[in-house]
Amino acid sequence: MAELTGAGGPAPTIVIVDLPRSDLPPRLAEAMAIYVAAMGYPPASGAQRGTHMLRHASFDSFRCRAALNADGRMLGFGYGYTSLPGQWWHDLVLRAVASDTTHWLGNAFELSELHVIPTAQGAGLGERLLRSLADGLPHRTMVLSTPEGENRAWRLYRRLGFYDLARNHLFPGDHRPFGVLGARLPFPQPGDAEADQLSG
Repeated sequence: MAELTGAGGPAPTIVIVDLPRSDLPPRLAEAMAIYVAAMGYPPASGAQRGTHMLRHASFDSFRCRAALNADGRMLGFGYGYTSLPGQWWHDLVLRAVASDTTHWLGNAFELSELHVIPTAQGAGLGERLLRSLADGLPHRTMVLSTPEGENRAWRLYRRLGFYDLARNHLFPGDHRPFGVLGARLPFPQPGDAEADQLSG
């Protein structure tokens, strides 16, 4: 597990670390507890999502970052991988995206999960995790889906230049509508005109 100092550098007591697939199993329960708390899902859904995460970790392009406090406790995590035909999310979204699918999905990093424990939200930790994940990626775009609603997640994605690719999309097994978003890589830096316009 390596400490990363990019994307603005670590805060004095919180570090962003690379979480390689070999280190994932012993920390999976901790990550899934954050997932359940952040999404408001029933506790049992964490076990199911954890199974998916372990499967995703077998992908060659898997990349995961975790935010740890001074005691080594996980406060947030994010991960993704190259979005490819034949993958569940990719194929569902491909049918929903009305704009240039070749541009947005042809060379894309799919952000599968990005979550910060509720008690640590609002301090920029999500942005640090997301910028760390994106740092150095060879992909042209990053794509994701997030529940519809005015909240911190949407403000973060707008700030980093994410565009609407599809709105009010329904995924099997979830009654909530989702927005499908895409951003060009690399992300704009703070103060860039494009990012300011999208977040305003």
